[in-house]
Amino acid sequence: MDKYMRHEELCRLLNQTYRAKNEAYGDSFGRTFRELGIISAVTRMYDKFNRVKALAAGVENRVADESLMDTLLDLANYCMMTVIEMENGKVEGELKNGCRENTDKNK
Repeated sequence: MDKYMRHEELCRLLNQTYRAKNEAYGDSFGRTFRELGIISAVTRMYDKFNRVKALAAGVENRVADESLMDTLLDLANYCMMTVIEMENGKVEGELKNGCRENTDKNK
C-alpha cells in the first residue's frame, strides 16, 4: 500500500475515533476549549507528547489500549480538534487566541 492510501486510512480511523469519543464524552474538548482557550488544548497535547516520550524511551507500557501508535494517533486527533475549535472561534479574520488566519491559499 502506498503512503497516500495509508494516510487516507489513518484519517478515517482518526475520524471514527473522534466520533466514538464524542458520543461517549460529549463535546468535552470543545467546551473546555471555549472556556479555557488554547492552553486547554496545549495541555492535552502536552500530556500525550509526554507519553510518547516515555514510551519511546522504553518506559514499560502498563495501559493495554494506549500503545505508542495509539498515543500518536490521539495526538494527531487533538491537533485536528484544536484547528476546528480555532476555526469556530473566528472573529473578523482573527482567532480568539490572537492568531491570524492564514490568507495565503497557495501554501
